[in-house]
Amino acid sequence: MRTPAITTPTRPNSASSGSTGSGPGSGVGGGPRSGRTPRRPAAAAVTAACAAVVALVAGCGTDTTAGVVPEGWGTLKTSAVTVAHPPAFTPQSAGERSTYNAAAATLTKDGKDVGMITVQLDFTNADSVDEAAIGAEAGIALGSTLGKQRKVEVAGPEGRTEARRIDFEFTEKGSRIKGVIVAGLDSAKKSYAVRVDAAKGRLGDGDLTKIIDSITLT
Repeated sequence: MRTPAITTPTRPNSASSGSTGSGPGSGVGGGPRSGRTPRRPAAAAVTAACAAVVALVAGCGTDTTAGVVPEGWGTLKTSAVTVAHPPAFTPQSAGERSTYNAAAATLTKDGKDVGMITVQLDFTNADSVDEAAIGAEAGIALGSTLGKQRKVEVAGPEGRTEARRIDFEFTEKGSRIKGVIVAGLDSAKKSYAVRVDAAKGRLGDGDLTKIIDSITLT
């Protein structure tokens, strides 16, 4: 398996650098910010609003697991982002991983790499979450089957932070590889991308969800 890195150099002069984020919800905090101070409604309205929030959180299914490292898992730590990895993945040292990756871990089977998790920081000059996602998509190999971007949220020092999830698939040496990238802006407003690649059948959907839910901005 090739190293699944977004090989765009740091702060490049690329198409994504000039993008203004044309997708829906363009920009960080494109929607209403939870930190805004609302007007004081009547008590009944407050009760109804709280009930609605509780119902929404209960329906999301990931809020309680955001930033949580599952028991027995390891962690890839960088200066801006951390992400958990299943115990079967082995972290790479600085000398082993690509120079583009701030952290990486591999899954091997019979001496061959069948899965990889990578973290890249400041890989493109982005001013919004959408621009970061565009830059991340640029690192996906030509000929891949690209899914639609989805809005997601990751844990951060000030609560939930918006990001983008990109799903894709490609074939390498006869094996079908499933990939996911979660991209956004870190706490310093610089781009980051967490990428997970695995041969089909080597990483369960449950573990993939746990990996994504564990992403935390520091």
